[in-house]
Amino acid sequence: MKKVFKLDFHGREIVVETGWLAKQANGACLVRYGDTAVLSASVMGKNQITQDFFPLQVLYQERLYSVGKIPGGFIKREGRPTDEATLAARIIDRPIRPMFDENLRNEIQVVNTVLSVDPNNSPVMTALLGSSLSLGISEIPFDGPVSGVVVGKIGKDFILNPTTEELEISELNLTVAGTKNAVCMVEAGAHEASEKTMLEAILFGHEAIKELCEFQETIINEIGKEKVALEVATLDEDIVKDVTDYAYDDILNGIQIKDKLASQEEVERVITESIEHFTEIYEADEAKLKQVKKILGNLEGDAVRSLITEHHIRPDGRKMDEIRPLDAMVDLLPRTHGSAVFTRGQTQSLATTTLGALGEHQILDGLGIEDTKRFMLHYNFPAFSVGEIGRYGSPGRREIGHGALGERALSAVIPSEEEFPYTIRVVSEIVESNGSSSQATICAGCLSLMAAGVPIKAPVAGIAMGLITSKDEKKYTILTDIQGLEDHMGDMDFKVAGTAEGITALQMDIKIKGVTKSILKEALAQAKKARLEILEVMTDCIKEPRKELSPYAPKIETFTINPDKIKDVIGRGGETITKIILEASNVKTVNDKDAVKVDLEDDGRVIIYHTDKNIIETTKQMILDVVREVEEDKIYTGKVVKVEDFGCFVELWPGCEGLVHVSELAHERVNKPSDLFKVGDEILVKSKGYDNRGRLNLSRKEALPKPPKKEEKGIKKDEK
Repeated sequence: MKKVFKLDFHGREIVVETGWLAKQANGACLVRYGDTAVLSASVMGKNQITQDFFPLQVLYQERLYSVGKIPGGFIKREGRPTDEATLAARIIDRPIRPMFDENLRNEIQVVNTVLSVDPNNSPVMTALLGSSLSLGISEIPFDGPVSGVVVGKIGKDFILNPTTEELEISELNLTVAGTKNAVCMVEAGAHEASEKTMLEAILFGHEAIKELCEFQETIINEIGKEKVALEVATLDEDIVKDVTDYAYDDILNGIQIKDKLASQEEVERVITESIEHFTEIYEADEAKLKQVKKILGNLEGDAVRSLITEHHIRPDGRKMDEIRPLDAMVDLLPRTHGSAVFTRGQTQSLATTTLGALGEHQILDGLGIEDTKRFMLHYNFPAFSVGEIGRYGSPGRREIGHGALGERALSAVIPSEEEFPYTIRVVSEIVESNGSSSQATICAGCLSLMAAGVPIKAPVAGIAMGLITSKDEKKYTILTDIQGLEDHMGDMDFKVAGTAEGITALQMDIKIKGVTKSILKEALAQAKKARLEILEVMTDCIKEPRKELSPYAPKIETFTINPDKIKDVIGRGGETITKIILEASNVKTVNDKDAVKVDLEDDGRVIIYHTDKNIIETTKQMILDVVREVEEDKIYTGKVVKVEDFGCFVELWPGCEGLVHVSELAHERVNKPSDLFKVGDEILVKSKGYDNRGRLNLSRKEALPKPPKKEEKGIKKDEK
């Protein structure tokens, strides 16, 4: 039976409809936020999987009909998810995942289908609300609800769920999600926001989240189904004691080996030996041995947790706020436009910067208003970086997410198109990894930008913070520069990037139900101290962006022409601009790597790119010749290009020709123009303007000095 629930949420209405769409799902709802509409459906598999992980899948399906678009390409239907859809799915996944029992082994899918989009009402936040609510009203065990909002800041005021126009002028774009009691996910980009501003923005957003969670609770209380009681495997206490007594101390010693691979090898040796030991004791009883393996995995996490919270010792011996050894270098790769390597402990990023014409920007085929992007950061994480064999192919959610975080952190300092009219691509290759390669990417990417001569506003560095809580959750420790083991076993991954002046990007994920204001405040302060330390190492390597671009980077020339003349430069079917490119570059096709690139903007801007300045100047002059206008009554030096009986055609400059009629060739009568002129001769001509058919008329006669007047024959008047 259809039911409708409404909420006036800060001046905009949220409408939830249930009971009439997707009725065979465990839980489903249609959520409307203004003109945005998302259908969220949650389904749980009946059987448990055998693998030892929680099988949750969150999907965010963009439908281009939601914004009145037909997909591009030959197939004309939606294909693989866009990067934006992948990031949206991650934003929804991160706050709802901690709300499930970690021992749950039934497959769960949460599917969000975007049906209608009003760009001023976020479909991602609408889908997050729908995901939480579809789980909440279903029989699926879910300890929600959770909700999320976007926070902007204009002047001194925070804005809840800003419109697209407000976001354009906002100094902050923060997505925060949480429960009624705590914040559990943060994703932010900012223009050098202070730690105080960021904390206030998060808390401002959390107050609104409480309202949305209470709205969901009202709906769940009225129509929610009774949660199913799933069988969760428990561990035999005697086996737990036996395995702990046998292996705990050896695992504790293994995790304190500083080298990552050596530590992993020792822990794996202890685990393998322990399994062999208990295989003999339990006579290969599969059920008991499965528990042994589970307990051994738990012991590693317990050892890390106890070591840090009880004894204040990190696995590699560092202090809680100590950063691993740092190193930075530039110019590793001579033929790239900019390159750098940033190393932090056993994490290493090799970043390159490539500069291209504005016409090489990325074309976006998604639900957003923007359809192009001129700054891109791509992140690659090969399996060899962690000493493993893995799958190679198109980027996964992790690669897309880490690349987006790095892009957000650096975009705040990228110069505008007017200041630096290039398309900019940064690529980070992670060549070694043991903790927070995304933040190493930001540091290496920034160094490569400066090495390439991109005039960024200020250097940007990033650092990853961690949180380890005691088993009873009464004690906690915040860690600076978490390594892989601390990330895997910890309760929070808190990444902060920014300049010396403030934060440009922030991302927080947690495995517990939420974090408090005091934890956030302490983590932000500790991160700032680390960020400044990293920036010092970076600026010791390269103090500021280089003034000159690489000799292999395209040089640039920008000038303006009359916008009405752009069509003349392009020519019929692109004939004129193609001819200019081919002749100026001395190439056979416009796709040749040595061909000059020309961007023609609607406002009349012409931007020319090439590594050779002479080719740029030649191209510029040819374009100026096309748009140059003939001034009436002005004398020009032209070249004869064609001779006819009725006159000569004279070229004033390439693309500009006029006719000198036979009667205008000389002061005296000319019978045959070919008697006086041939093709290639240079002559002076005077412009006589255009006739009513748009043809340029020229005169040689009027460009020449007038001949002296002849005296009359006979007697002069004064002689009479």
